[in-house]
Amino acid sequence: MSQDQNTPAERKRALLSILKSKGLLELDEPVTLSSGARSRFFLDGKKALAQGHDLALASQCLLDLANELDVHFDAVGGLTLGADQFAHGVAVVGDKEWFVVRKQPKGRGTDRYVEGASLSGKRVLLVDDVITTGDSSLVAKQRIDAEGGTVVLASTLVARSDQPAQTFAAAKVLFRPLFTYTDLRIPAVGTE
Repeated sequence: MSQDQNTPAERKRALLSILKSKGLLELDEPVTLSSGARSRFFLDGKKALAQGHDLALASQCLLDLANELDVHFDAVGGLTLGADQFAHGVAVVGDKEWFVVRKQPKGRGTDRYVEGASLSGKRVLLVDDVITTGDSSLVAKQRIDAEGGTVVLASTLVARSDQPAQTFAAAKVLFRPLFTYTDLRIPAVGTE
């Protein structure tokens, strides 16, 4: 991180600039998002953070958020593929354990849903790159619960609507995104 990113607020401003310049696309026609919703605005969080220092910055911003909320965790991860870069990045930057939750068990070897850290008795930061409804993160939470982990905070780069806050509240999970659609100055998914 550069010297102009010494505070959490400065780091967050820098990350927002990266997301807007490297990952936000305005398309001529709407595309279908993984949630099934359609939008002309697409945020490619993986492309935006493909450069190592950009991923390190995002990972530090997630750690800053946890610190701000006074949330302590042992392991970080979520549903593959949206969570993978943060699972690894936050683990390296914050000296935490990482894991990923498969969409389907591998079908051989240990035939597990959760790979990486053992989650039994661990406090977990549940992450994803972009969340529209929160439903896929709740699938990951169910798998984490089954492994004996406890989700203490769920987060994402961007919440594309207000639905994730409601979804996580109903599941009794603390949810705080780094940014929302308003920060990106785009309409909420479903309101375009």
